[in-house]
Amino acid sequence: MNAASPDTSGPRTADGGRREFVLAAALDTFARYGYRKTSMEDVARAAAISRPGLYLLFGSKRDLFTAAVTQALDRGLAAVAEVLADTTRPVSERLLDAFDLWTGRYIGPMSREVNSLAEEYPDLLGPITAEYPPRFAALLDAALAGSLDTARASQSAAVAQTLISTSIGIKHEVTSRDAFLERLAIAIDLIVG
Repeated sequence: MNAASPDTSGPRTADGGRREFVLAAALDTFARYGYRKTSMEDVARAAAISRPGLYLLFGSKRDLFTAAVTQALDRGLAAVAEVLADTTRPVSERLLDAFDLWTGRYIGPMSREVNSLAEEYPDLLGPITAEYPPRFAALLDAALAGSLDTARASQSAAVAQTLISTSIGIKHEVTSRDAFLERLAIAIDLIVG
């Protein structure tokens, strides 16, 4: 979270693993039922915690929702950064894995999870919805800048944005993760080479 964003993730607990488990259960519950239909009781049941215990961790359903989505996005970006940093692999493979982590896992059965929640409830998430896509683009840009030939390295940001736009188009046309990856691999090959 950047310095301009308030910390709405609730109080820190001595048992960080428990908090992470509660956030994962909350994300799954919000994804399954939507924000409006999910109650704190639903999340408490899914996380095997009492409702008062849940309120000790998170003061409101909105705080819980924001923290759950933020955790998922942070984890996604960390995984993307790790994949893209592995320069022992060809850039095309790293890009495909990065897009799979960022977008591919939300196609098909997982399509209602983080990305859908972020798109469906931008008013609840505030600046989060605008903060993460540019961070993903910056990771792609850096990987491309270090991998493209000198003549094309100056175009790395434009290439990254073109790949992002392409992935969004493919995401809306396919119904499975495999189809997404197959078509994106072709696009990466055509655009990056």
